[in-house]
Amino acid sequence: MADPRGFLKTTERELPPRRPVPIRLMDWKEVYEQGDPAQLRRQAGRCMDCGVPFCHQGCPLANLIPEWNDLTWRGEGRQAIERLHATNNFPEFTGKLCPAPCEASCVLAINQPAVTIKQVEASIIENAWNNGWVQPIPPERLTGKTVAVVGSGPAGLAAAQQLTRVGHTVAVFERDDRIGGLLRYGIPDFKMEKRHLDARLTQMQAEGTRFRAGVTIGRDITWSDLRDRYDAVIVATGAPQPRDLPIPGRDALGVHFAMEYLTQSNRVQAGDTVDDQITAEGKHVVVLGGGDTGADCIGTAHRQGALSVTNLAIGVQPPAERPEHQPWPVQPTLFEMQSAHEEGGERRYLASTVEFLRNDAGEVRALRVAETEFVEGLRVPKAGTEHEIPADLVLLALGFTGAERDTLEPQLSIPFEDHGTVSRAADYTTSEPGVFVAGDAGRGASLIVWAIAEGRAAAAEADRYLQGSSELPAPVRATDQPLRV
Repeated sequence: MADPRGFLKTTERELPPRRPVPIRLMDWKEVYEQGDPAQLRRQAGRCMDCGVPFCHQGCPLANLIPEWNDLTWRGEGRQAIERLHATNNFPEFTGKLCPAPCEASCVLAINQPAVTIKQVEASIIENAWNNGWVQPIPPERLTGKTVAVVGSGPAGLAAAQQLTRVGHTVAVFERDDRIGGLLRYGIPDFKMEKRHLDARLTQMQAEGTRFRAGVTIGRDITWSDLRDRYDAVIVATGAPQPRDLPIPGRDALGVHFAMEYLTQSNRVQAGDTVDDQITAEGKHVVVLGGGDTGADCIGTAHRQGALSVTNLAIGVQPPAERPEHQPWPVQPTLFEMQSAHEEGGERRYLASTVEFLRNDAGEVRALRVAETEFVEGLRVPKAGTEHEIPADLVLLALGFTGAERDTLEPQLSIPFEDHGTVSRAADYTTSEPGVFVAGDAGRGASLIVWAIAEGRAAAAEADRYLQGSSELPAPVRATDQPLRV
């Protein structure tokens, strides 16, 4: 194990400092400064190597957390990345973007702050890239079988890498002009610079994975034609359908879905020219929705030079400490101060948007907002509390309602569930033989760690379908759920 007395000697949770707000608002670089190796070893040394490591249960990938904590504490970086890669194809993604359910399950978190598992993970892979330890792993032989992966987000990329390494010929189709899905166009650079994604794609290409960007399955190639051309198909298209807010004034100019706004911003940061770009520069911005996507909009608006940023959430502000009804080791819902929230703006809870108000040109000028009250379990605007909030730009970050069904359902006769996801069995299979569904397309909008876990598991099932058996790991079943109460 790591330092046997580490959790007794170091009781505080330490993270690398974030760059000063005035400085980081001037660019789009990641917010964290370079970590202190001595601090990292202290934090890794707090891991107790528990007899029953509940962090394994908290992590859908079943990452070998105590093992690579110990190796980090001992300074064995190369062995640490080998153990990390044994369960996770892309620790640079999870180390920067995952909300770390493993830390909520850390045994130390019963009476101390949890081990900084996420930071240790991010440092292991960063050290590995810097030292040239991340190399292509091409297959020893080819099976002669072909697989099409539709969607190049974390689920699709994980499935593609697993299947390529086992010897299948894999093509990844992406309708955008660049590979990466939400990793490319949904995540702002200040959370994860795209160089991390590009480095991993270069590795995958060297291993033999083929990428086909700018191809929309269902339009450029029908789903049925794709199924005929390939021995197996994995649907990893995500759950991009945004949740709307159909209230009076919704058609006002200046009211946009969050992903439309974030995608344009990411394209500009990549060097593209976006005509009529949605920008927050010089505007009063209101972001509806208190989740990660809302925070991404807040940070982006600050960097674009917004006059003000207001974040509205319809529900109650979560508690700062673990509530009694969400005991360890389940993942609690807590009030979170992300880097974007540190950078300015106002956060309001129990705020129900009643109407978008327009000026004579049809542009949004304000929101009519009321306090939220609960009536028979429903959240409704409280009469008599209405007031206006100035707004020149409104961003809807209210979550997602499921996968796109306009071509998949009619062209392959694969049904959808009532809640908007593609219907599938526990082994990721669909009603169409040889077609599998992984990630948000089948689960609904979820965490990046679940997407990678499902991509790995769906790859194992596809491999079993193609070869009769598989040695690929399958960390989760499609019916598994996060540990919650």
